[in-house]
Amino acid sequence: MNPSSTHTATPSGRLQAVTFDWAGTLVDFGSLAPTQIFVETFASFGIHITLAQARGPMGLSKRDHIRTLLDEPAINAQWRERFAAPPNANDIDALYERFMPMQIQKVGDYSQPIPGAVETLGWLRAQGLKVGSCSGYPRQVLDVLLPLAAKAGIAPDHVVAGDELAAGGRPGPYMALANVLALGVSDVRACVKVDDTAPGIEEGRNAGMWCVGVTLSGNEVGLTEEALGRLAAAEVERLRKVAGMRLRQAGAHLIIDSVSDLPRALLEIERLRRDEGFHEDGGSPEVPSVRSIAR
Repeated sequence: MNPSSTHTATPSGRLQAVTFDWAGTLVDFGSLAPTQIFVETFASFGIHITLAQARGPMGLSKRDHIRTLLDEPAINAQWRERFAAPPNANDIDALYERFMPMQIQKVGDYSQPIPGAVETLGWLRAQGLKVGSCSGYPRQVLDVLLPLAAKAGIAPDHVVAGDELAAGGRPGPYMALANVLALGVSDVRACVKVDDTAPGIEEGRNAGMWCVGVTLSGNEVGLTEEALGRLAAAEVERLRKVAGMRLRQAGAHLIIDSVSDLPRALLEIERLRRDEGFHEDGGSPEVPSVRSIAR
């Protein structure tokens, strides 16, 4: 879908900003960059984890991701058997220190925009919407990724890294709210969080924002665009439904296949705000029934 040509309507002006995740949402179709590095990092310590296990905590800051993996019973049992002791804070630090240079080296290989992302950002700005972003990536990783993404046309107005807020990262609201402050947004209810992971959706909900979950391009499906394109239509639909269910359970108000579908989702949010009981003095936005918006 080409947002600039498909969407001629303009939001009413009540929405003020959209805050995006990075891998799997704006760049890196399938959110591949972090996943294999977690597998390789644990393997360097003699611990086998699967790609599915590595994907499980995706969306958290990378140190919290490692901590959560070590808490997984099967991985924890491997660690105890190999090192004759449960993993501790020093082990988390050691894994993180091994992970970081590997991630920094590889992240540039996965900086390509997801199809439609550049056009969608242009559409948002044409409507006067501010563009924020946040990531589970540490700042050192983003320092490599951001210039490459900017050259390809992905340059949000603000970026928050997963390791730079004292309050912490996802699923807390802190990175989303840091974008609200930096962008000068007057009302969190006029913000939309777009993310392909459950912790990222929970982050947006905890911040009081509208949340749009991303299925086919994101972590929950975890396939390259080429691999996805080789699947039968029935299998793509199955993957879409499974990913959508997980993101709905996390609190997504709307579900889309990829960022290229976002303009339609925003117009739907505007309609919901107008027609389905949004009150200026209300709390977090609620939608009576979650709708899917797919190609």
